[in-house]
Amino acid sequence: MTDVKHTARITGLAYLGLAVSGILGFLVVRSQLYVPGDAARTAANLVAHEGLARFGIVADAVTVLTQAVTAVWFWRLFRPVHPVAAGSIAAFGLVNSVTILVGTMFSATALDVAVRAAPASADQALLLYDLNAAGTSLGGLFFGLWLLPMGWLAGRSGYMPRPLGWLLVGGGVGYVLSVVVAFLAPDSSGLAYALTVPATVGELWMVGHLLVTGVTVRASLKTATG
Repeated sequence: MTDVKHTARITGLAYLGLAVSGILGFLVVRSQLYVPGDAARTAANLVAHEGLARFGIVADAVTVLTQAVTAVWFWRLFRPVHPVAAGSIAAFGLVNSVTILVGTMFSATALDVAVRAAPASADQALLLYDLNAAGTSLGGLFFGLWLLPMGWLAGRSGYMPRPLGWLLVGGGVGYVLSVVVAFLAPDSSGLAYALTVPATVGELWMVGHLLVTGVTVRASLKTATG
């Protein structure tokens, strides 16, 4: 029981690190640098706020690391419940980590290109950020997919409240659908965002449960005794 609770707390800490670094890198930093469709402003932002851009790259690198660690520790937490489903969490999470890493390579190169200030630097920097944005959008498929087995295992294991499991499954479906909507109906950004809200609520609930409660005593005893 103690080992399961310890694993749950470490998983929660890694998940919290993923959430914080993701918010800082994607929502805070990138939104202040990247201006879709405007190469001159994007390049000017990168040059004028080079320190912020470098901080954003570090935040993205931390996201890559914490996403990978969280995926592995979720596998360790849920492996006794269902090895295949637990492995699916790890697989989808690790693929998402690689996707974020590739996007970080694009944004890091965009900064170097902008600072170089060659004649075509602005256009090249914008293109690299566009690639970063496309990778982030498509990576949402795997982020949604990793929530599906996570939610199923949360309910099946008894480690977490069943409504949390249902919310995570619904959030995973919503995240996958948001990617489809974003590319089929690019003017429906509000709908795409709304589809990701259940996932956000479910993830915050999961982080809080892992850190505060860990797992329920009855469920951890049941797992330990087979």
